[in-house]
Amino acid sequence: MILDFKEMQARKFDEVAKRIQLHPEDYVFFESVSDFYKADWLTEFPQGTTWQCTGLDDGAEQFYAIIEYHNRILKIDCLDKIEIQYEVRTF
Repeated sequence: MILDFKEMQARKFDEVAKRIQLHPEDYVFFESVSDFYKADWLTEFPQGTTWQCTGLDDGAEQFYAIIEYHNRILKIDCLDKIEIQYEVRTF
């Protein structure tokens, strides 16, 4: 049996992204950008995942984050409500 490491990692990303989509209230409340980068759940994504965020500093209430692994992207936007968008890009 041949294991496709890249596919296993992609599935891991999919699983974490799905949990965030189903229960965003458990994942996306932060006081500052620094809190986002310290979030334990970020380590649940596969190695090679990148993330960045903006907002929350200087009293801002809006928060925007993008989390990427190869062709998978999870976008989180919080202004008046939490909006989460997940996509798999095709090249």
